[in-house]
Amino acid sequence: MNPAVHALRREPRQLVRLGLWSLVEAAPAFLIGHAVARAIEDGFAVAQPWLGLGWLAALGLAWLAGAVAARQVVLVVAALAEPFRDDLLTRVVEGAIRTGTGRDSAAVARAGLQVELARDAFAAVVTTVRGFVFTVASVVLGLLTLAPETLMLVMPPFLAGLALFLASLPALARRQRAYLVADERLAEAMTGVAGALRDIEACGLRESVTGRFGHRVGAQAAAARTLARVSAVRTAALAAGGWLPVVLVLAGTPWLLERGVGAGVVVGTLAYVTQSLAPALGGLVQGLGVSGVRLAVSLGRILQLAPPGVPAGPRIRPLTGEVRLGAVTFAYGPHSAPVLDSLDLTIPEGDHLAVVGPSGAGKSTLASLISGMLRPGEGEVLIGGVPADQVDFGARVLIPQEAYVFRGTLRENLLYHAEPDTGLEEAVAAVGAAGLVDELGGYDAQVEPGALSAGQRQLIALARAYLAPASLIILDEATCHLDPATEARAEAAFARRGGTLVVIAHRLTSALRARRILLMDGTRVSIGTHEELIRTSPLYADLAGHWHPEPVS
Repeated sequence: MNPAVHALRREPRQLVRLGLWSLVEAAPAFLIGHAVARAIEDGFAVAQPWLGLGWLAALGLAWLAGAVAARQVVLVVAALAEPFRDDLLTRVVEGAIRTGTGRDSAAVARAGLQVELARDAFAAVVTTVRGFVFTVASVVLGLLTLAPETLMLVMPPFLAGLALFLASLPALARRQRAYLVADERLAEAMTGVAGALRDIEACGLRESVTGRFGHRVGAQAAAARTLARVSAVRTAALAAGGWLPVVLVLAGTPWLLERGVGAGVVVGTLAYVTQSLAPALGGLVQGLGVSGVRLAVSLGRILQLAPPGVPAGPRIRPLTGEVRLGAVTFAYGPHSAPVLDSLDLTIPEGDHLAVVGPSGAGKSTLASLISGMLRPGEGEVLIGGVPADQVDFGARVLIPQEAYVFRGTLRENLLYHAEPDTGLEEAVAAVGAAGLVDELGGYDAQVEPGALSAGQRQLIALARAYLAPASLIILDEATCHLDPATEARAEAAFARRGGTLVVIAHRLTSALRARRILLMDGTRVSIGTHEELIRTSPLYADLAGHWHPEPVS
C-alpha cells in the first residue's frame, strides 16, 4: 500500500476531526455570496444600512471562526504527517540495516532528507486538497441557494480548467522528475570537474571534458524547457477555471437580470468566484503541481533507497541461548571484500566468550550478525536452533559502545525490557550502578541523556540489559567508558546472571575473565583459552603484550 494512503487510513478519527474543522473553516466560503447579496439588496439599496452592516458583521464572525478552525486543521494535519514521517524513517532505517548500507552515513542522510521533504509535501497536499474540496462544495451550495442560474455561467469553465490541470499532472510529474535527475547529474559532473581541474589540464583533456560537460548542461536546459512548457498548462487552467467565470458572469448579467436576479446577487456571485472559487483552484494547482509532484518524487526515491523487505513471520523465543554460525560469509557490498568468510562458530548455552582482534577484524560485525542487526550474505546464524531473523526480540540484548538512554525517569529506562516487579535494586547493585542512582536523585528522577556522561549511560544500559529476560547478552565494547574496577564488576555480574554472554573486549582483563576467547584476524579466526592462544597465536601474544586499559577501536 502507498505510504501516504496508509497514513490516512490508519487514523480515521483524525480524518473525522479534519472534516469537522474543515466545515467550520469553509463557512465563510458559503456565506460570502449570501452576505454580500443581502447586504446590498436588503440593506444598502433600500436605505437599511444597519441591516447591510449586520450581514457584513455576520461574515466577519464567520471569518473569525474560520481562522480558529484553520489553526485546528494545522494541528490535525500535523497529527497525520508525523506518523507518516515515522513510517518512512522506519523504512529507511530498516532498509539500511537489511542491506548493510547503514554504515554509509551520507546515503542515510540523503534518505533522511527525502523523508523530511516527503513529510512537508504530504502535509501540504492534504491541506490543499481538503481545502479545495470543502471550498468548492461550499460555493456550489451557496450558488444553488442564492441563484441557481449562476451555476450555468460559473461551473462549466471552472470544471474545464480543473480537468485541464488534472490531465496535465502526470506529465508534469514526469517532467519534474526528469528535471531533478538532470540537475543532479549536472551537479555531480560539476563536482567531478572541479576536483580534477589540474589533472584535466595536465593531460590535455580540456576539449573532451568540455564536450561531456556541455552535454550535461544541454540535457539540464532541455529538461528545464520541457518542464516550463508543461508548467504553462497550469496558467491556462487557472485562466479557464478561475477568471473565465468572472467574464461570463459579467457578460451574462443582462440575461440574469431578465430572470429576476438582482444586482446584489450578481455581485455576490462575483464574490463567490473571486474570493473563494478562484483562490481554491489556485491553491490546488500550486499544491498538487509543486507539493504533490515533490511528494511523488520523494516517495519514489525513498522506496528506491529502502525497498520494502519481505514480511516478517512470527517471532520465536528459543529455548536456549546457544549460538551457532554455519559457513557465514558477510561483506558490506557486492564488490567489497568479505569481512567474514565461511565462518563456523558454536557458542554453547551458558558460555562466556570474549572476542578480540585488531581494528577492522570484524568483531562488531560478528556482534551485529548474532544480534540480528545484519543478515549474512551466505550461511546461517541460529539462536537456540532458530534462525536469527526469526528470534523474538526479547530473547537477546545487544549493548553497543554508545549506549542509548531516552528521556524519562530512571526507573522507566531501567525497566524498559522488564516487568515492574523485577528485582530492580538487586540488578543495580550487581552491575555497580547504585552510586549513579543516588547521584541522579533516585529511580523517579528525570533523565536528560545529554547531561549524562558516556560512562553513566553505559551503566544505565548495563542495568537495563541485566534486568531483561534475555538468554543471550552481547556487550560490544559496552564498558569501554567505565573504569576497570566497575567494568570487572559488571562483567562478573553478567557471568553470574546465567545465559550466554558474548563480550567484544577492549581490555585484556575482559578476555582473561572469559571462559573462551575468539581471536579474529581478517577472515581467519582462532578460539581457545588465554593460555592456549598465547602459545599458539603470535598475533594474540602481540595483542596481549600491547593491551592497555584505555579503549581501542
